[in-house]
Amino acid sequence: MEKSVEVVVIGAGIAGLVAARDLARGGAEVLVLEARDRVGGRLLNEELPGGAPIEVGGQWVGPGQDRIQALIDELGLKTFPTYDEGRHIAEIGTGRSEYLGRIPKLNPVALADFAQLQWRLDRLARRVPTTEPWRAERAAELDAQTFASWLQRAGHTDGGRSFLRVITEAVFSAEPEDLSALWAAFYINAAGGVDALINTRGGAQQDRIAGGSQTIAVRLAEELGDRVVLDAPVTDIDWDAAGVRVSAGALTVRARHAVVAVPPPLAARIRYSPGLPGDRDQLIQRMPMGRVIKFNVVYDEPFWRRAGLSGQANSDQRALGTVFDNTLPENSPGVLVGFFEGRHADIGSRLSAADRRARVLDDLAGYFGPQAREPIAFIERDWAEEEFSRGCYGAFTTPGALTRFGPALRAPVGPLHWAGTETATRWAGYMDGAAESGHRVAREILRFD
Repeated sequence: MEKSVEVVVIGAGIAGLVAARDLARGGAEVLVLEARDRVGGRLLNEELPGGAPIEVGGQWVGPGQDRIQALIDELGLKTFPTYDEGRHIAEIGTGRSEYLGRIPKLNPVALADFAQLQWRLDRLARRVPTTEPWRAERAAELDAQTFASWLQRAGHTDGGRSFLRVITEAVFSAEPEDLSALWAAFYINAAGGVDALINTRGGAQQDRIAGGSQTIAVRLAEELGDRVVLDAPVTDIDWDAAGVRVSAGALTVRARHAVVAVPPPLAARIRYSPGLPGDRDQLIQRMPMGRVIKFNVVYDEPFWRRAGLSGQANSDQRALGTVFDNTLPENSPGVLVGFFEGRHADIGSRLSAADRRARVLDDLAGYFGPQAREPIAFIERDWAEEEFSRGCYGAFTTPGALTRFGPALRAPVGPLHWAGTETATRWAGYMDGAAESGHRVAREILRFD
């Protein structure tokens, strides 16, 4: 079967669907090809006991994420606040603190070191332009080192560095040794600072979408109707100055432009003829995905609240290093959401399902007491096992990639255009960044025409 359109979009996550909607509204004939049997990409809802939706992929939105909030409003969706009342738990080194506000009551020397590290990191990030981070004054120096190397030199205590390691795992689902210090600085500036990334109230984890975050993609797809084709994994793109020929199984699509709106490692697995320019190909070879296993552990009620706990916990020792209260506004059932991130996901993925569950429940019991060992449901999602994601939350660059090949990140290649949250200049890695990239690439194409 062969179809002809003006623009073919590859990937029905937020980036691809926003691009397609903008293009259709601009008068272009557009077709979206999605490899999965569903839309949403790294957004996915499953069901709690009783049928209510719960997110097993991306889920949070926060202040300053104007594009995704505008989209939520346009689609008639609502948000509700993440539960944030009561004492939080922090376990750093051998210490444990239950605390209110932002600052745990742990070793004062380590806390002072963390404060100076955050100040230095925020100051450094502000000097990295988010549109062209490779042009930063210290770009070559920063890109030549891992984020771990920067932390080692900038920190003065093991405790202070441990705080930043926990944050790195929680934000990037990777280890500081994995990513370029320049990418880390760019990413932090794109969000407006460390606090914006890690805070609940006033930060990136402030709100959730009623009905689950995948509902955004579902509503966009409903608006596009039969312009979205599922179960159509793209394997080949033949291109020249006149346009593209895209192969997806038995379906062939000819178009003047193609939008590639899939994670960089997946974009690299498509066969291009002719091959991509060297800089573009080298760049996406150096952009691996983070690795995370997400767990929603369900209880009859949010029992931790009775003890005055918020359900938020962090540890630099436990595999389940970050936990939030993921209960819906009805307060029943109670849900704790936690993550194996980076190296913890590497190790956790090699365990049997029973051993992985036991480790999660051991960590939750360590945080919240023995009642945490008695869930009524256990929902897990290993995003590295997803054929058409191969990881989460997003991709990052390894040392040297941005300064050597960064200009190829967003630059069109003939009729090929690149979307996805990793290409955003604000809130890269988040739903807001995905929406930004979709709007940008649609404007790019409409200007061409």
